[in-house]
Amino acid sequence: MPGIISNEISGHIGLVRMLRTDKHNAFNRELDAAVGAALGEFDADPDVHVTILTGSGTAFSAGADMNEAVAAIDGKGRSEGMAATYAAVASFRKPLIAAVNGICYGGGALVAINCDIRIASDTAAFRFPGAAYGLVVGGAQLPRIVGPAFAKDLLFTGRVIRADEALRIGLVNSVVPFADVESAAMEMAAMIAANSPPALIATKETVDRATSVDEGAQHEGAWNHDLRTTPEHHERFRAAAARVAKGNAGKPDPV
Repeated sequence: MPGIISNEISGHIGLVRMLRTDKHNAFNRELDAAVGAALGEFDADPDVHVTILTGSGTAFSAGADMNEAVAAIDGKGRSEGMAATYAAVASFRKPLIAAVNGICYGGGALVAINCDIRIASDTAAFRFPGAAYGLVVGGAQLPRIVGPAFAKDLLFTGRVIRADEALRIGLVNSVVPFADVESAAMEMAAMIAANSPPALIATKETVDRATSVDEGAQHEGAWNHDLRTTPEHHERFRAAAARVAKGNAGKPDPV
């Protein structure tokens, strides 16, 4: 049985590929744990200077697994189902590139914007639908990437952003044909990996401190901690899951 991810090292470049292809790489507990662990291993490995995170099939990631999330709501309440991945990406000390091969929605989009660089395929599509489900998804990170006006546009509307618009507003660094997205990410990673590993870590920390979002991230986390327990969020999320179950599986609508 194939694994839920693949990970490999080539020339000081780590590559983590999500393989939950039939579910658009939506994060269930197993995928969350596997991605979090793989990133943790690469961050600790001195032979890895830079890492690429990508998806498989037509998706980078469609976000949280809706069936698992609804089951959690119906049980003891919904908690953060992507906590291990969010923590691993946020604490990753080395350059981290998101090779966004396709659909990149909700929690998947949040993972991508917390990476340092985003290389998108021409079929990539982003969506930050938190407000539609009574949550905040990306409010801390988006303003430093695209500015507050575009960030509010994307967060307030929850609309889909195609690759060309993502490039125009600075959400992604470059757009390449679908077949070339991983090779383009590898090419950039090779240029990065050729440089001093300690300097790369120091540079990332310096840039992150210069554009700190710590206070915003704390507010986003605090709001979501409370919002996930509200009846409105539960109702909105169940309705979205029901839409997907009725035949929208090819058009993911996750958080």
